[in-house]
Amino acid sequence: MVRTTALPSGALRHELGVAAGALPAVAPAALEIAWEVAREGASAGHWGPPRLLAFADGPEMALTDPDAAAWAAAMDRHAGLDSLEGVALCLRLLALVEAMGRAEWLRGFFAIGRRGVEFHPLLLAAAARAPIDATGRFEDRAMRAMLSRTLPPDASRVPA
Repeated sequence: MVRTTALPSGALRHELGVAAGALPAVAPAALEIAWEVAREGASAGHWGPPRLLAFADGPEMALTDPDAAAWAAAMDRHAGLDSLEGVALCLRLLALVEAMGRAEWLRGFFAIGRRGVEFHPLLLAAAARAPIDATGRFEDRAMRAMLSRTLPPDASRVPA
């Protein structure tokens, strides 16, 4: 359960009883749907209040960027930020956005076009279950391991 408190500033503070790394995995399809829901909400101008996420291990994450707040508001309407599952979906979505903009090694796992974003299924699967650190980002080592393009050791043998 997540306890939400409205702050005098208008921000919402969500107290979670777990560490960021203990947030549950989500379904890859749910993450793809969440992307569309959040994008549509932001396009429609449905902005949300800033949010603070307080984790059990001490760090407090602030979602004060207007885009992050809009996407969090969309996830609150879509999945509810009153549950660990809803918060996990929201943070995984925001971590995916952050990683796509930062991590060069993710190029090739998504394409941005006129119709939106097309995700490689491996990227969605990894983002759905990769550990999230205390800053709300995916742990790069774990993501890289999940998206490794190396072949198994016996792949060089071609059947006759």
